[in-house]
Amino acid sequence: MNIDEWAESYRLAWERADDESVADLFTENATYRSNIFEDPHVGREGIRAYWRQVTETQSDISVRMGRPFGEGSRVAVEFWTTMDNDGEPVTLPGCLLLEFEPDGRCSSLREYWQFADGRHEPPTEWGT
Repeated sequence: MNIDEWAESYRLAWERADDESVADLFTENATYRSNIFEDPHVGREGIRAYWRQVTETQSDISVRMGRPFGEGSRVAVEFWTTMDNDGEPVTLPGCLLLEFEPDGRCSSLREYWQFADGRHEPPTEWGT
């Protein structure tokens, strides 16, 4: 799986709140740091549990992925998500910092994000 396919699979898993599909994108012992100030979620089961918890309050999810860029096994890709969270419309833009193994699975994810109330469109230069 190449990085564009990985990003598309991640997008679809998020929109479908599919913790099984997202866990399949990661190595068995991957780390997933959703908040830089908290310990990472470790392994596929840790990632599944995190996704089950965080997506249970999300609905009407629309995710856009920017064009991935990087060097070697390290890749960055922006995301722009609009959704309802606990019934309230929000926008969640952010960036994933990823490390990949030769089999195309991610072994490390760190994300940085920002919540804003309401649904907003990205700026014209976003995602490039």
